[in-house]
Amino acid sequence: MTQNGDEAMLARQPGIAGLRLAPDSSGHAPPQDPALEDPEQLLPRDRNQAILEAAKQVGALLKRQGHLFALAGSVAAYAHGGEKNLQHDVDFCIRPEDAEAVAATLREAGLTVYTPPEDWLIKATCFGQDVDIIFELAHRPVSTEMLDRAEELSVESVRMPVLAPTDLVWSLLAAFSEHHCDFGAVLPIARALREKVDWERVRDDCGEEPMPAAFFFLLERLNVIAPRKEQP
Repeated sequence: MTQNGDEAMLARQPGIAGLRLAPDSSGHAPPQDPALEDPEQLLPRDRNQAILEAAKQVGALLKRQGHLFALAGSVAAYAHGGEKNLQHDVDFCIRPEDAEAVAATLREAGLTVYTPPEDWLIKATCFGQDVDIIFELAHRPVSTEMLDRAEELSVESVRMPVLAPTDLVWSLLAAFSEHHCDFGAVLPIARALREKVDWERVRDDCGEEPMPAAFFFLLERLNVIAPRKEQP
């Protein structure tokens, strides 16, 4: 889950300028080529399965160490019953104050952890796939309350907390902007989760922002959701 399409391109090129290895507690950057990330040895042939394997690996690590987190993005939608048509990377949400501890956990497990120029996430690589560890969604810090609302679901036999459907859909719509507004990627998720989402809450949280409003109009015209009732 990225808030800008260009950022997703950067994340898939870990050697380019702008991304730097997150240092360990001694201030030294870890090696860039841990055995866990050898794509020739470990990367599944199917891209969707590779993304799921990365989600399972990182989710199990975070759960084992007792971190408060939730799976987000297209893999979260899949866990809630959506399509197995996964987008680009794996997304996890954590609180801002937990970022350093989470980075240490991933680094100790042999994953490469990067600090990108954006100040709302850190990045890791697992099984050749990008993993975004997000602590700010649509310019709002990830809260304990949001993570407490997460539902524990099975992701290909590994149980982990997954963003609640309403929070998940809000996070996707609230990220729309003039520079990143991919309705086609979010529409199948909205269709799959429509019965599980509190749409009135999503509308209220998105406010009068034009891009989410346009998406609501599309959902109404496609009969995915009912038109909003007029207030008396």
